[in-house]
Amino acid sequence: MPANGVVAIGWPQLLLAAGFIVITGALSIAIGLGIVKDLAIASVRTYLQLLALGFVLRWVFSVRLWWIVVLLLGIMTLMATRIVVKRAPDAPRGLFGSAFVSMAITGITVTFAVTALIVRVPVWYEPRYVIPIAGMVLGNSMTGIALALERLFADLDARSGELLALTALGADRWEAARGSVRMALRAGLIPTINSMAAAGIVFIPGMMTGQVLAGADPLEATKYQIVVMLMVSAATAVGSILAVMLAYRRAFTENGTFLEKGMRGPAS
Repeated sequence: MPANGVVAIGWPQLLLAAGFIVITGALSIAIGLGIVKDLAIASVRTYLQLLALGFVLRWVFSVRLWWIVVLLLGIMTLMATRIVVKRAPDAPRGLFGSAFVSMAITGITVTFAVTALIVRVPVWYEPRYVIPIAGMVLGNSMTGIALALERLFADLDARSGELLALTALGADRWEAARGSVRMALRAGLIPTINSMAAAGIVFIPGMMTGQVLAGADPLEATKYQIVVMLMVSAATAVGSILAVMLAYRRAFTENGTFLEKGMRGPAS
């Protein structure tokens, strides 16, 4: 084993790992799932995107320029927002701005709180810490926000008759949508809560596994993983609340009348 504890994976071994997907594809064909094409495209994208990321991060870590770090964080936030909006097809027009604000506030606040107060990096823009932590914050909060927004508008539409009656009787937007808002927030937080409850018993989380494989002391890896789990839960909660509270109003007119699905413009 190398002195730094990392066992290098060669290019032949990296290609050999594609055998797992070949087996999955063969099973899909045998059962008739019809996902072979999607599986192949996703696999190729995994190789290309992650290898490209590896080369980019190697360069970013070497130059260590603050504006490059900020630019990457902005690109990551934009892409995460785009994915969130795509996962909420029933959302009204203008959701992108609300989702971006939620993602940006959550990502910046939680990321730099962790790097400054807990990890205590010597330079605020240290890319080796800021970018991976921001990626975990944005990636996990993105999933929670997307689930919350999708559930919000699905539940509002399911209650359309009730909402029209409530607003006709004088209820304001919050009074009418409150039940859907609470249900959406619970839906966005449940996956994170389940992961926290199962960590260390059912599975070993990804960051801890990576550090252990890289030769880190298991106890130190555990400390980092605890920080990650807690920051992800906070980011998901704050991001989901911000996104839902900004978004639910768009399902109503200015005077508080509920807009049914066919009357709302698509999110863009």
